[in-house]
Amino acid sequence: MLKGIPSIISPDLIKILMEMGHGDELVLGDGNFPSASHAERLIRCDGHGIPELLTAILKFLPLDTYVEQPVVCMAVVPGDPVEPVIWGEYEKIINDQCTNSVPIGYIERFDFYERTKNAYAVVATSEQALYGNIILKKGII
Repeated sequence: MLKGIPSIISPDLIKILMEMGHGDELVLGDGNFPSASHAERLIRCDGHGIPELLTAILKFLPLDTYVEQPVVCMAVVPGDPVEPVIWGEYEKIINDQCTNSVPIGYIERFDFYERTKNAYAVVATSEQALYGNIILKKGII
């Protein structure tokens, strides 16, 4: 055990965060996301929600300040009446954890899937909120 690392951050996840370089992306997939079929590197965080993981991850992972949108969520499919309340939670967590204002982007579902295939790693969670998927682009310290 190490001091200061939240218990929600598994050894596999801390290893991935340490390996990532500037510009690499980390996807946090909700419980419905096809994580295993889209991941080059898959980290399982079953039983955990994305807000708790996001809070813990942002203690260590700097977001990229050289891009317009270092955080991207999956946009609602046109015609779907869902209004993702979890996005407000993400915005609050990001604003609480980051010193600079961080814009959040939204991309179409299949574009999100394609971008995930190029991500450094995918974290599979048990998040139940619809449209809870989020991509974080690593910055520099």
